[in-house]
Amino acid sequence: MRLIFGLVLIAGLGLAGFAVYMAQNYIGAYEQALKEERAKAAEAASVPTERIWVAKRSILYGEPLSPEDVRLAHWPKDALPQDFFPEAEPPVVEGDLPRVATRQIEKNEALMKVKVSEPGGDAGLTSRLERGQRAFAIEVNVATGVSGFLRPGDRVDIYWTGNVRAEGVDVPKGEVTKLIQTGVELIAIDQTANTDSTAAAIARTVTVAATPQVVASLAQAQSTGRLSLSLMAAHDDTIAEAIEVDQRKLLGIEGRDRKAENKTLEVCTIRTRRGSDVVEIPIPCTN
Repeated sequence: MRLIFGLVLIAGLGLAGFAVYMAQNYIGAYEQALKEERAKAAEAASVPTERIWVAKRSILYGEPLSPEDVRLAHWPKDALPQDFFPEAEPPVVEGDLPRVATRQIEKNEALMKVKVSEPGGDAGLTSRLERGQRAFAIEVNVATGVSGFLRPGDRVDIYWTGNVRAEGVDVPKGEVTKLIQTGVELIAIDQTANTDSTAAAIARTVTVAATPQVVASLAQAQSTGRLSLSLMAAHDDTIAEAIEVDQRKLLGIEGRDRKAENKTLEVCTIRTRRGSDVVEIPIPCTN
């Protein structure tokens, strides 16, 4: 009996010792993990940062940047992006021309110089169009395109030359040249929208900014005749009058044609007495 009691006591002491050992290991592992987490938190708190400019909201391609679109944020120094804007170099300066986004920028994303234009720059044709405007291409050559001296940003008058098929005394006959649009802005020459270009080049197409109604008129004019451009002065704000020239007006023979038309309509008469009445009788007109 004593032997059994001794064996049970020994077994109990062994199990108790094993339980204490396991508890110590568990508590030790927990304390070690807690120390590691505290060390990581302390290390994170001590990471050196730098204040840089980030986007306050999502900015779409072609949108101009305003002071309300950017803010300063702390950024880890060992993870700074390339070509970022530091605190001393804000991307938006009051009084300067605005920058525009050349790529989409997400909220809280660091602003980088590769994703925005220079002050006053643009992101292509879409950023040059005002609200309600459309881009339209016009075919030109060395003669109709002012010998290659057109530049993006210039303004031009557009003349249409074509044949008029309508009948009528007051309708010009044959080929007619008419001013159809004035002061139209050029936003691109061929595939170039750079306003700083100074080299002359013979363009095959020019792109203009216009309202949908003007675009429809230009499309109709281009399909029914020939369009020619006339370059305007840089600061010319005069409004051109309605201009239409046909061959008769060009050669100064319009007045003679009118006289000839009136002459064919002339009616000659003679007066004769019939009893007590005087009547007029039509007769052929002679010179």
